[in-house]
This record gives sequence, C-alpha cells and structure tokens, in this order.
Amino acid sequence: MMRRVFTLAGVFLIILFARWIAFPSPAAGYAALSGSGDRIELQGGNEFQTTSNGDSVLELAEKGLRRFIRYSGFRNATAGHLIMIGVGLFFIFLAIRYDYEPLLLIPMGAGIIIGNIPFFQSDDLNLQIGIYQEGSVLNYLYFGVLKGVYPPLIFLGIGAMTDFSTLISKPRLILLGAAAQVGIFLTFLGALALGFHAQEAGAIGIIGGADGPTAIFLSSRLANGVNIIGTAANGDPIFVKNLIGPIAIAAYSYMALVPVIQPPIMRLLTTRKERLIRMKPPRAVSRLEKILFPLIGLLLTTFISPNSLPLLGMLFFGNLLKESGVTRRLADTARTSLIDIVTIMLGLTVGASTQADRFLTTDSMVIFGLGALSFMVATAGGVIFAKVMNVFLSEENKVNPLIGAAGVSAVPDSARVVQNVGLQEDPSNHLLMHAMAPNVAGVIGSAVAAGILLSFLL
Repeated sequence: MMRRVFTLAGVFLIILFARWIAFPSPAAGYAALSGSGDRIELQGGNEFQTTSNGDSVLELAEKGLRRFIRYSGFRNATAGHLIMIGVGLFFIFLAIRYDYEPLLLIPMGAGIIIGNIPFFQSDDLNLQIGIYQEGSVLNYLYFGVLKGVYPPLIFLGIGAMTDFSTLISKPRLILLGAAAQVGIFLTFLGALALGFHAQEAGAIGIIGGADGPTAIFLSSRLANGVNIIGTAANGDPIFVKNLIGPIAIAAYSYMALVPVIQPPIMRLLTTRKERLIRMKPPRAVSRLEKILFPLIGLLLTTFISPNSLPLLGMLFFGNLLKESGVTRRLADTARTSLIDIVTIMLGLTVGASTQADRFLTTDSMVIFGLGALSFMVATAGGVIFAKVMNVFLSEENKVNPLIGAAGVSAVPDSARVVQNVGLQEDPSNHLLMHAMAPNVAGVIGSAVAAGILLSFLL
C-alpha cells in the first residue's frame, strides 16, 4: 500500500517538475495553452485568467471538450458504421469458429472494422485517417490494391507452392478448368442486363472464377473510379464506379464459403454411381517435364492473352523457382514470407476500403447476388462438362464428375471439397490429387479470362 502511495506521489512530483521546466511562470503556461503569444491578463481580483480575446480558462476548456466530442467516433457514428463493424466481427467469427479461410477472413474482418471506425469528415479538412483520404497511412497501403500490385505477388507465391504434376500427367483435365469459367461470362452478361457499364460488368463477372487476387486485379483496372466512360450533357466526364471493395469482398466471401456452396450442387448434378467412379492414378512426371511446364505455359497463355501477363507471368515464374531445384531459397521466400506479408496487406486494405458510405449501396447488394449466382454456375459448369467428357472416354479412363467442381480457382479449397464429398460416398476413394488438376487449371483459366476481358473492355 505504501509503495503505491509513494509511486503516485513520485509521478505527481515528476509531472509538476516537468510543468515547471516547460512553463516557469503561470503566465507562460497559459500563453502556451492558448496556442499564441498573446499577453495574459488578470481580471482584477478574479481567480480566473483570460487571454486577450476574453475567453476564460473554463470557456476554453468547454470549447476544447466540445471539439473533442465533435471529432470522436461516438459523435460521427452512423447505423452504416455499426452494420459494417458487425460484418467485420462476423468474418472473424467465421474464421475462428469454423476455420473458414482464416488467413483471409481475419485480416479482412479486421480491415472492415478499421475502415469503419467513424471519424469527422469535411470537404475542407483532411485528417489523414481514412483509406480514401490522401496522405493517410491506409491510403498509401491501398495503393497496392488500386494499382494492382498485390495480386501478382500473390500469384508468385501460389506458383511457388503449386505442384502441376497431375495436370501434366492428365492434360485433358485442363478442359474442366476452362469449363468452370463459364460463370464469368454469364455473370458479365447478367451485369450488363442490369444496367452496369461494360467495364463494371467485366469486373463483376470475374467473381465467377472464385479467385480473389484476379478479381482485385481486374477491378483495379476496370472498376476503379478513375476511368472515364462517357461525357455528361454539360460536358463533364462520367467516371466508372469504384467497385473494388464490393467485388473483392464478394470474391473472398464465396472462396471462404466453398465448403458450404459447392457440395449441394455437386450432389444434385451427379448420381451415386458417378460419385463412386475410381480414376486411374496419375503417371509419374519427370523433373524435365516439371521444368518445361512453366516455360511452355507462360509462352502459350500470354501469347493467347497478353493482358494476363502480370498474373500468369508471376504464377509461372514462381513455379519455375520451385521446380528448377537451384532456387530453393527464393521459392521458400515466395511461398512463405512474401505471400504471408502480401496477404496481410491485401486483406487489411480491401477490408478497410468497405467504408459504410461507399459500400452499403444497392450496387454492392447486386454484386453479391451476381457473385453467388456466378459461383454456382461455375461449379455446375465444371461438373456438367465432366459428365460430357465421360461420354467420349473409355470405361477405364472415365473421370469422376465431382472433380469438375474443382475447376473454379479456389485453390486448394475446391479440391478438398471434392475429396470430402468423394470420401462420404466411398471412404477409400481419394480424389484430391485428381481434383488438383482442374483446380490449378482454373487458376490459369480465370487469369486468361481476365486478360481477355481487359483486351475487349479497357
């Protein structure tokens, strides 16, 4: 008890000493607090001192208190802020409680909360706090999203951790990854029908690939709020809508919900007999084939779609680092430290971009609806195309239609879902390795689709 008393007394004395050093006389102290060099006058006999403009210390304190309240989050909070904070907490809950993409949902949920802490905003005052306020730390971090810097770095890490052996051994399965991209183009047409501009519709459509980095990359080029898409009657330019936040949140949300959305569609479109199909084990792939694949893949895909070069160039470069065998340190960095850092920055800034006044709009709700529809169509497209393939394949070469669902780009979650659904039908039928082929093909396919959309719309 005595120690606490002496501690408090010591702290008090230190504060008094510091005040005396900074303000040797009372007048100097009040002058410093007043924020100017005005002379402090005493009001005859009155214990309160005033500045030259006549404000008493109590009045100054009252003004300061009002100013504090005016700038506090409690004063500026709206229902929209509270709703978005609730969404952020829900994302974090899903990640922790149900292990839904925690590496994405926790940074994104925290970003949503950070981006929706209310603060005072005015056209003539920039506090440099919010992500859309020039000069703020969040605004600088958001540059990587706005300019499409983060997605290629994510693809570099994905390439460094991906094994293309199954796809190399069974190249026909790349068709399943291509078939699943049908959701992208159908959603694009749907967005056009709902009145979105072609550039906005293209950015919305890519949600069907269930590839968050590709969705961010394409929306940063097409729906960034900067591109001019027309001219008003008075001559003012009309800018494309900034849809990066809603598109990114929708894409990552559906990636996280893969275990919930895909299984019912897979079961609906297949019979039990089809779900029990056993596939031949993939053949062994030589080291030379693994080295040549990223080089051939890079040349082939980027010649078809040069606009996809930032994504596919980094994807195949990362895979070359892995398969070359002589750049292990670089490959390890790309698939661990680098991708972890970029994932944190990407999730945090994308989440923070969902400020209530910009996110809670009719467009955002429509985008979420279209995103759900496109993801279901993409899943169905992969499964149905696998069934069609079986019509032309011999009995021993037939594919289990379940692996068609892995044609979406949610790596490796869709492949895991295929594995789990297959094991529920037959505990000895392991489909994971087979499903990885269309899964990684879907990554390539969605990037090629993004490049094609860019070439037509930008």
